Amino acid sequence: MLYVLLNRYPRSTDWRWASTLWSISSTFFRQTEENLPKQVDNLGSQFTEIFIKQQENVTLLLTLVEEFDFHVRWPGVKLLTSLLKQQGPQVQQIILVSPMGVSRLMDLLADSREVIRNDGVLLLQQLTKSNAAIQKIVAFENAFERLLDIITEEGNSDGGIVVEDCLLLLQNLLKNNNSNQNFFKEGSYIQRMKPWFEVGDDNCGWSAQKVTNLHLMLQLVRVLVSPTNPPGATSSCQKAMFHCGLLEQLCTILMATGVPADILTETINTVSEVIRGCQMNQDYFASVNAPSNPPRPAIVVLLMSMVNERQPFVLRCAVLYCFQCFLYKNQKGQGEIVSTLLPSTIDATGNSVSAGQLLCGGLFSTDSLSNWCAAVALAHALQENATLKEQLLRVQLATSIGNPPVSLLQQCTNILSQGDKIDRRGSKVQTRVGLLMLLCTWLSNCSIAVTHFLHNPANIPFLTGQIAENLGEEEQLVQGLCALLLGISIYYNDNSLENYRKEKLKQLIEKRIGRENFIEKLGFISKHELYSRAAQKPQPSFSSPDHMMFDHEFTKLVKELEGVISKAIYKSSEEDKKEEEVKKTLEQHDNIVTHYKKVIREQDQELEELKQRINTLTSQNEQLQATVTQQVSQIQQHKDQYNLLKVQLGKDTQHHNSHSDTFQMNGIQVEEVSKLKEELEEWKNKHELLQGQLREKDSVIEKLKSSQLEMGTTEQSSQTSKSGGLEHNNELQKELEMLRSQIQLQSAEISKLQIENQKLQVMNTTADPVFGDGGATAANNSELEGRLQQEIRELKSEVKALSEEKESLKQHLDSSSSTVAILQDEKSKLQQEVAESKKEQDDLLVLLADQDQKLSALKIKLKDLGVPVEDEDDIESGDQGDEDEEGDEEEQD
Repeated sequence: MLYVLLNRYPRSTDWRWASTLWSISSTFFRQTEENLPKQVDNLGSQFTEIFIKQQENVTLLLTLVEEFDFHVRWPGVKLLTSLLKQQGPQVQQIILVSPMGVSRLMDLLADSREVIRNDGVLLLQQLTKSNAAIQKIVAFENAFERLLDIITEEGNSDGGIVVEDCLLLLQNLLKNNNSNQNFFKEGSYIQRMKPWFEVGDDNCGWSAQKVTNLHLMLQLVRVLVSPTNPPGATSSCQKAMFHCGLLEQLCTILMATGVPADILTETINTVSEVIRGCQMNQDYFASVNAPSNPPRPAIVVLLMSMVNERQPFVLRCAVLYCFQCFLYKNQKGQGEIVSTLLPSTIDATGNSVSAGQLLCGGLFSTDSLSNWCAAVALAHALQENATLKEQLLRVQLATSIGNPPVSLLQQCTNILSQGDKIDRRGSKVQTRVGLLMLLCTWLSNCSIAVTHFLHNPANIPFLTGQIAENLGEEEQLVQGLCALLLGISIYYNDNSLENYRKEKLKQLIEKRIGRENFIEKLGFISKHELYSRAAQKPQPSFSSPDHMMFDHEFTKLVKELEGVISKAIYKSSEEDKKEEEVKKTLEQHDNIVTHYKKVIREQDQELEELKQRINTLTSQNEQLQATVTQQVSQIQQHKDQYNLLKVQLGKDTQHHNSHSDTFQMNGIQVEEVSKLKEELEEWKNKHELLQGQLREKDSVIEKLKSSQLEMGTTEQSSQTSKSGGLEHNNELQKELEMLRSQIQLQSAEISKLQIENQKLQVMNTTADPVFGDGGATAANNSELEGRLQQEIRELKSEVKALSEEKESLKQHLDSSSSTVAILQDEKSKLQQEVAESKKEQDDLLVLLADQDQKLSALKIKLKDLGVPVEDEDDIESGDQGDEDEEGDEEEQD
């Protein structure tokens, strides 16, 4: 029929054949869906198997889907969807190997006809189920963009069933597909999810479709930040959700009123996984307050719901998961929770309820589920944090009026020992399991807590009595946990209590319980069905409160300690002593190495500071050198100007002398001539006086020149000293590099020591009990201790040498600083002398110019009167001639 449809009949009749084909095939599928009287084989599956036997049929159907005609395309989409429902993997494989098979189906999302587009979404849902290859192709065919556009067009969470179908398709594409998740994050599609959760202030009248849509949207967020994803991918998605405001929007829904219970529960689970292991998100969640009067932290409000037995079981599990995720790898948050239990931080007024008070209230309530949840929550506050385990020992509780307060540890053991005596709602085993998990977490890897536990003489007899009894199957889990707690008390025992040393506790186990029986009871934990369920994933998901026994993180602790405790039970006292000595030696060496690491780190910081100071002084030196160079150029300019003025003054004098022989006598009266001569004599005297002053100024100028030459030599010396300073700075930098290399060598030696320490630890911890050559071990320890002490002495000497070199560097820096200061003083003095000489030179030039003007005026006036005027040069030449004539006459005589 497909062949006839596509080849033998004209295009105008395609829709009739397509409709006929869909009508025939839908009959088989309808019979399957309506569950008509059972037949041996499913008619829909039979039809699909017959149809896909020839792969050409599916290929022809894909070609039919490409047709734009509604009556052809829509039946083809419906038929292909039905085939995928019946025989999904087989049809997927045929479409995958067809040329452009998936790409042709992606065009359905862009169809302007909503019927075809919506059915195309349903088709892609079936096509992408459990097939990673097709999921990747669909994602890279721009499916995310098209689906998010459809969701936005339909009104986000307020949309209809089309939004639900699109969200289901997005889940198929993203769930357990790391490649598509990374593509979704890199394409900035997480930012487009924020408008989905803008529910508004009026939360009344939630429709069933809106609840379904929002539930799927929250699940889609959880797919991106699931703990089963690679840590790097989860962390990047968590950060993106914080920066785009998605986490803030989720917290708004979390604290809103009128939200349906299932949406609130899923929102709590979503927020839990968005903040899990991300310090930035955890800090933000700690700052969120509920809209109450007075405002309360969101953590406190959630804990109030967790310890309230009236709240739904699923909601209480979600709150516990949220609290666990908040404390996961969050030492800051753990400290804040524990601090609310310490005496110094408890609110004495009682106006506000703290998280610690809520946990203690839940721990000691009569509701077994509250006991379990509070115990697990408090255990997470102590997870992998030895400091907080020690601080929690300070917590004191007031049990009743008139009785002295008891410690929290003592109160937990008291409730545990009372057992069935307290009337509780729910499973009594659940309360005891929760308290035992808390005590095991508290005492593990904390010798001080073990000592406090052993200090109560009733604890060890209670544990041995519980383990030795032959109880029912329900109590076997409690026996296993008691065996684990006793084993922790042995393994982390520091032998500070004489009556409860390791060896004595082992003997007690051997006498009252038996080693084999103890190991068997210890194995009850990991063999329990509920243990296996809890170990699968971090989220506590239980079908009923009775199944709520184990926590995911506690299963990791059991897995870690079960084998170690089994080995510790069979170890002899001599092996324990050797192990303790080795541990103490390693701790001492670790402390020494840590101390020298700290010293080297401090010296490294000091060297960095000195290097910065050297760089600062170098830059200052370069600036001063540039300033001196600029001053030298200015002085040279002043010299050139002075020489130019002197040359101009000499030319003016020669010009005045050239007119001296042109004066003649014109018959002027004798009186006027005499007066003019007298005035001329006066002006000559003044001229001689000015000449003397000029000579004095010349001498001053010569002195100035000599001082300038001295200044030039000083500048050269300063430049030489600066260059020497630069060379000195280079030497300092080389010394710093040498110091850096020495520090690197020391770091290498320290790392070598750490490797040897680790090897020694591995050698001692993995040693077989039978293998006990004490002499060889002692020799190896003494040899290693001698090598460590020798290397420590070498480190001390190198540290001392580094200190001396640091002091010499400081002295060099001080000397260079004083040299720079001297140069600056000399430069300022030279600048002042240059300014004074320039001022005197200007004054002298003004006086000489005035004198020349007056002499010129007098000479012109004398020439006008006809009086011959001789210049000084002519007079000197005349005097010389007279002396020559007198000499000749004397020779003739």
